[in-house]
Amino acid sequence: MPAEVPKVALVTGAAGGLGAAIAASLAAEGYRVALLDRDRDAVTAEARPLDHARPYVADITDETAVGATVQAIIDDFGAAPEVLVNNAGIVRFGDLLSHSVTDFRKVLDVNLVGTFIMSRVVGCRMQARRAGAIVNITSLNAFAVSPDAGAYPASKSAVATLTEQFALVLGPYGIRVNAVAPGFIDAGMSKPIYVDPAARQVRSASVPLGRLGAAQDVADLVVFLASDRASYIHGQHILVDGGIARSLKNHLPRKPPTPTR
Repeated sequence: MPAEVPKVALVTGAAGGLGAAIAASLAAEGYRVALLDRDRDAVTAEARPLDHARPYVADITDETAVGATVQAIIDDFGAAPEVLVNNAGIVRFGDLLSHSVTDFRKVLDVNLVGTFIMSRVVGCRMQARRAGAIVNITSLNAFAVSPDAGAYPASKSAVATLTEQFALVLGPYGIRVNAVAPGFIDAGMSKPIYVDPAARQVRSASVPLGRLGAAQDVADLVVFLASDRASYIHGQHILVDGGIARSLKNHLPRKPPTPTR
């Protein structure tokens, strides 16, 4: 019998941070990986050392460009992606009361509309094959919002709901759709936060596991969800946060105050 051809995986936002770690982990598992990003030089550099990987450049908010890119991936690899990781995202920090409408819309356009476009274009290809897995990267902000993160929490919460919608639509075709929510991860857009030693110490100490997460912690779960080992996991939103989202009582007094008379 001829050897089975490795599956094709497409990772967006793959020019660095979580996306690069996810792409590298998928390549290490034997996938042929398409790395997609707007930064041509950076995504090319990330793809170069990986086996059976190719870089692609496109704006995920441009439906025409996405369609052309997916067709290019099919032409190059001889197959449509069987795994899609929607990792691309942006943040514009700022208090909501002073946040510009332009920035708010831009974040929603990339994080939410971009995820929808990618999922629809690739999902239609998966539908024809009646197989596939989509993993969306959301955030702890979808569970516990930050007041100075602008539209980011709203966009990631919306992606979580979009994940559930696509799970209902694509499940009957054998396509699994799940979301992964990173917590305090020392990588990607969050990395500048941890340059400050005080912020690093406070955040690390607040996590029940006592440390910040690494990009690999997220990548390992994504690879699992993409694999046949997760064949009955569908429509789920899974935190990778060391327990911080459920740690409220760790930050409160353990004993009630003594009543005063």
